[in-house]
Formats: sequence, structure tokens, C-alpha cells
Amino acid sequence: MKVAVVNCGSSSIKYEVFRIHGWVRLAEGLIEKIGGADGRLRQRRWNTDGTTEERSYRQPLPDHREAFAFMAGVNRSDRIIEHESELFGIGHRVVHGGGQFRKPALVDDGVISALKELAPLAPLHNPPNILGMEVTRALFPHVPQVAVFDTAFHHTLPPHAFHYAVPYDLYAEHHVRRYGFHGISHSYVATEASRHLGKGPAEVNLVTLHLGNGASAAAVQNGRSVDTSMGMTPLEGLVMGTRCGDIDPALPFHLMRHAGMSAEKVEVLLETRSGLTGICGMSDMREILDQAAKGSDRASLAVEMFCYRIRKYIGAYIAVLGRVDAVVFTGGIGENASAIRERVCRGLEHMGISIDDQKNASAGSRVTEIQKDGASMKVLVIRTDEEWEIARQTVQTIEIAEGRRDVSAER
Repeated sequence: MKVAVVNCGSSSIKYEVFRIHGWVRLAEGLIEKIGGADGRLRQRRWNTDGTTEERSYRQPLPDHREAFAFMAGVNRSDRIIEHESELFGIGHRVVHGGGQFRKPALVDDGVISALKELAPLAPLHNPPNILGMEVTRALFPHVPQVAVFDTAFHHTLPPHAFHYAVPYDLYAEHHVRRYGFHGISHSYVATEASRHLGKGPAEVNLVTLHLGNGASAAAVQNGRSVDTSMGMTPLEGLVMGTRCGDIDPALPFHLMRHAGMSAEKVEVLLETRSGLTGICGMSDMREILDQAAKGSDRASLAVEMFCYRIRKYIGAYIAVLGRVDAVVFTGGIGENASAIRERVCRGLEHMGISIDDQKNASAGSRVTEIQKDGASMKVLVIRTDEEWEIARQTVQTIEIAEGRRDVSAER
């Protein structure tokens, strides 16, 4: 049996297919330019000998239904999924589950209706996520489908961590609170870290750092998220590629009053023109590091701001957790930018965080320790695999629903 993972955007669809037995990745693909005459699909498939083949296809894709049908046809011809009966389930990534969805959910009419009500919390992401569910339910009516939420891992935040100090009625009536994001990635690396450390998930305390174009930190206590840097939206927290992260809440009012900006323009400014891009005009950390090495003051400032904010959150979360087993780096920057890891950890020796330059430079396997020998705290680099995590949670949810798995054994 196989499981498919879908991440549906407004004009694109990412997908992966796994064989459940042995958790073998069979294929991954990306459909782009949905809604136009120049639709394209790029797919990589894994052969039994471990080699891969990549193919590209083009055809007009006027809507998501045509795109999913196109994807299904390519997978049939490539003998990845030849018939609907091969699918154990389809897992959908959903950005925002609000306070209602605290774990993955089997998709039915009620779930879709509830997600539509939550759409204002994530207007750019949830509507296409919902559309993906509606289309795949119509195309594969006999296949169980599961919504896996980026917010769900953070449902264990205590009230003192998820409430904002604003009138309580705003929480009760308008759902104003901290939700947190990147939960699928934080969950995956927390599990992998506990396995690497030889402990059960409920035995580890971690500071996990998902660093990419979007970036977030989480405090994980006994395997559960107890605080996280992103808030009601993904705008809060760390400095990101185009998002500002933490700012003075009065800044938007100042811009509206004194720079003549509308609320909509301020929102666009903070979401798409701030962060690393706002400081140095670039969002790709590889380019920024290259320019900093060539003497660019703006690029150097962007790097220092990025790393400084992360250091602040590490210190805060160590204070929250008390005992910390490891700091974990993941995400595109966290996994690949050794210079960023070194700069983030620089000056944290008094907290037991001290990394080995050689280990840091050679990190690249699934889980790598980069702390110096004898350091009191582990520093891990873990390659995240959000699609695999969605697939695992999809299978788990279906098995629980069908009575094949004891729900009391699940987190």
C-alpha cells in the first residue's frame, strides 16, 4: 500500500508518494502555473537500486482539477500509482488549524466546513489547501484523506504562553492568540533528536530551530511544544527572508500616521519587503553570506541581526525549559549554512553551547552532532522531512480511525 502527500498552493501543487512497508519514497513532484496554458509538471522517481529519474511534462492546466488529473495520469504511466486501490490514504498539509484542530483529522464535509470558517486566519494558505482536499476527494472518492496541520504540534502551549496581553474578549470572540507554525518540522526533528539521544520523545527537552526563508524557534519540554516564536500569524518571531519578525506593535500606527501608508500597504511591507530583504535587498542566505564576505555592510548587518535574534530566543527558551538536552538546527539555512550555525552559537559557551568547527563544517547526514567533545549540551543538525512526517501522521490517523492502532499509545 502507498500514501500520497499533497501540499496545494494557489497555482502549484507539491506532492510525494511513499510505500508504507519500509517507508520507501517512490516519487516527488511539483506542478506549476496552474490556471494557464503553460502548465508544467516535474517529477523525480526512485528506482529500486536507489537511482533516480527526472522527467518534465507540459500541458495547459486551466484549474486544479485538471492538474490533479494530470498528476494521476503521469503516476499511472510511470507505474507509481496505477490504481486508486493502491492508495492507503492521502495526506494534506494545512497551514492553520486554529484552536479547533489539535491533531490530524480525517477529512469529511464537517472538517472542510470548519476549515473554511478558519480561512481568515491564513487567507493565503488555507483556501488552496481546502481546494486540494475538495478536488482529490472527488477524484479519489474511496481513499481516506487526512488533514495534517502545521499548527497542531503547538496545541500543547500553556495558556500563559499562547495568550496575548490584550482584552480577553478578543481571544474568546475573535480567536486572538499564539498558534505557532512549522509544527510538522518541529515535531519531526524532536522525534529524530529523541531517537538519536536514545530517549523516548517524552523524555527530552529541546530548543528546535527551523531556519529557512520562514524561520521559527520552539521550546520542547518532555516532547511537547511549550512555547514558539511565531504567533497568531507567521509574521512574529525571528528575522526571516521577507518577514520582519518581532517589532514594536506601534510601528504600523507610526507608518500610517507619518508615512501616509494604508493598513494594506503596511501589511505588505512587513510580510514581503522586510526581514533580510528589507535590510540588504536579498533573501537568499547564500547570496547574503557571499556579499558579507566581500565587504557589504548591509549584508553583514542582515546576518548579524538574523543570528542575534536566534541567540535571544535560545537564551529565553533555555530559561523556560531549565534542563535542555540539545539545541537542534533544521530547515534550509539551519541544515546547510555552517557559518550561520557558528555565529548563532558564538558566545553561548556559558550556557554549555560550544560547537566544533570541523564537525560543523562537515555536517550533512540525517543527524549530526556538532558540539565540541566534552560540551555539556548537544548541538544537532537534523535534516527535516515534513512530507515523511505528514505521511506518517496520515497512516497513523487512518489506523486509529479503523481501530488498527491503540489511540492511548499516541501522543
